[in-house]
Amino acid sequence: MEDKRVLIVDDEPDVLETLEELLSMCELVTASSFDEARVLLETHSFDMAILDIMGVNGYKLLDMANEKRILAVMLTAHALTPEDTVKSYKRGAAFFVPKEEMASITTFLSDVLEAKEKGENYWASWLDRLGRYYDEKFGPDWKDSDREFWEALSQQDWRLASVLRREEDKA
Repeated sequence: MEDKRVLIVDDEPDVLETLEELLSMCELVTASSFDEARVLLETHSFDMAILDIMGVNGYKLLDMANEKRILAVMLTAHALTPEDTVKSYKRGAAFFVPKEEMASITTFLSDVLEAKEKGENYWASWLDRLGRYYDEKFGPDWKDSDREFWEALSQQDWRLASVLRREEDKA
């Protein structure tokens, strides 16, 4: 994480402050609105972006980050659902983090960067890192809404997960 240039977008000042403290080893740029983030994405380069979903139109920012080939991690409290997790994967996010778990953000971002260096899927560690949290938050049946996707992810069947992503893109 040392010397990585990271854009953090969230409309909550306390979240921005917390992430600045947690990621002090990085070069950080923050934005608290969609418009501010849009301008930064259009005019600056970043190694990664941490994007809130609600309040700043995070999915639109995700699309912009993908176009610029910036690794984007979604961070949310209000859009914390298994469906939004799958949606984030299928829209090209590198990871999905509940705000309740942001104290571990350096671990999650390091996982993403390590996967990139190895040419692996960024989500390879997601179930290991957050599966238990989801079990506790949503109950044992939380994967039922998209069982085929979660089975592919748990088996690290990236070809199937990628096919599911492309099918979503066509819809």
